[in-house]
Amino acid sequence: MNDYIKIGKIVNTHGIKGEIRILSNFPYKERVFKVKNKLYIDNKEYEIKTYRHHKNFEMVTLNDYSNINEVLFLLKKDVYFKKNELNLSSNEVLDEDLITYKVLTNNKKEGIIKEIFLASPKNKILRILLDKEILIPFNSPQIIKIDKEKKEIIIEYE
Repeated sequence: MNDYIKIGKIVNTHGIKGEIRILSNFPYKERVFKVKNKLYIDNKEYEIKTYRHHKNFEMVTLNDYSNINEVLFLLKKDVYFKKNELNLSSNEVLDEDLITYKVLTNNKKEGIIKEIFLASPKNKILRILLDKEILIPFNSPQIIKIDKEKKEIIIEYE
């Protein structure tokens, strides 16, 4: 499943026409949840027939399903999307990939990212282990460069 990225979990159905509720905090939802895009559940491909956002959920109907009874088997399943179909730009990186990057400081210290978490819905924090543990907001000017090819993050740190 290395070519796939988890984008959410099916938490419930909605109505009687086979619509499912997906709980997702995936940062690039607008690229994933589009009509005709393919979602993967239990290694099986499903095409999005309809999509809408409702409260905290992504509401989706899948091709071939038009009744609540036909989609009950999908409840509580994880939903995946193909990484290569995300078409990320050079300055965009997934958290799952970022966690594997090496951290270098401007004074040549080396470290690793221990964790990435959300301080609020829009503020991502990196927990970095250098000589001690530090927290840096992802949108901080302390992050000088993210090099996707070398899998490195260069930060300013004294």
